[in-house]
Amino acid sequence: MVMAGGQGSRLKPLTEKRSKPAVPFGSRYRIVDFVLSNLVNSGIFSIYLLVQYKSQSLIEHIRNAWTLSPLFSNQFVTVVPPQMREGETWFRGTADAICQNLNLIESQHPDLVLVFGADHIYRMDVNQMIDFHLERDADVTVAALPVPVEQSPNFGIIAADADGRIRDFQEKPRQPAPMPGDATRAYASMGNYLFTASCLVRALRAAHKHGETDFGASVLPRMLGSKRLFAYDFSRNRVAGIKSYEEHAYWRDVGTIDAYYEAHRDVLGAEPRLAAAEHLRPRPQLHMNLQPNDQNTEGIGLQQSARTRGTFSFIDTRLCLNDVCRVRTHWGDSLSAGIEPQATYDQQKKN
Repeated sequence: MVMAGGQGSRLKPLTEKRSKPAVPFGSRYRIVDFVLSNLVNSGIFSIYLLVQYKSQSLIEHIRNAWTLSPLFSNQFVTVVPPQMREGETWFRGTADAICQNLNLIESQHPDLVLVFGADHIYRMDVNQMIDFHLERDADVTVAALPVPVEQSPNFGIIAADADGRIRDFQEKPRQPAPMPGDATRAYASMGNYLFTASCLVRALRAAHKHGETDFGASVLPRMLGSKRLFAYDFSRNRVAGIKSYEEHAYWRDVGTIDAYYEAHRDVLGAEPRLAAAEHLRPRPQLHMNLQPNDQNTEGIGLQQSARTRGTFSFIDTRLCLNDVCRVRTHWGDSLSAGIEPQATYDQQKKN
């Protein structure tokens, strides 16, 4: 369950016509692509995207770029606007948004439910958080980012024991509880949660009775007395393929224009702090357009799009192409097009 309804008022004018997750990032992507890439790259393919404010731009982006598989019913990125199943109200908070859509969770019969935000720039192997959750027999696991204690007034802080068991939540404290064994840093909540499904359903139904609408402010603190809550140290997350010059455990909240600008600087240069293009989906794709076959101009045009580094070429229609090869031009240059001769065009038409 991805929370993608952020209004992003501090990012204006970028959010004049779109929500914060739909704001472009790195030329060819949107902010929401980071969380979706983290999930899909971790093998998590059943994703509901909860939207609310100025959502049309985001809906169009998901429709155009995030079709996972039309063949498998459990592989999807589905946009969910407010359904008003519990009355004529929009989503009033993170917990309320999930509570209004408990029917979606119950229809999938999951063992675990991830509730992630869509507002941040980072990469993560989510499977490592899941392993941590299962090893500790946790009811809830909260992703936690170590930050200097002087930055604590900017975050919700988690007080935890050495094994990660959460003792308390502190909202933007001036004197935060430090990390175990490190008095200079504190655990900041990243707003990413992992729940045992049955525990989540019971907690949300109880929260609804008490009028509680937010996980961090009310639902999770109330669960401390009766459930096993743990903090997952994000700095221990290891993503394959990170270069030596990249910043380990990179995570940025781009909630202001200045933060948005600085995060863009981090993905630039020969040795960026975050090599976003090597991690993010959707991957660059080539668009194939059938050309008219009069005047002997039969061919398939491979045309450059906004996400393509290739050049315009023509390929004989007697080739059918799949997703594993390299195409060479008449001049001997090569273009990695991800295609390979497989069968003739005539054979394909007969099939």
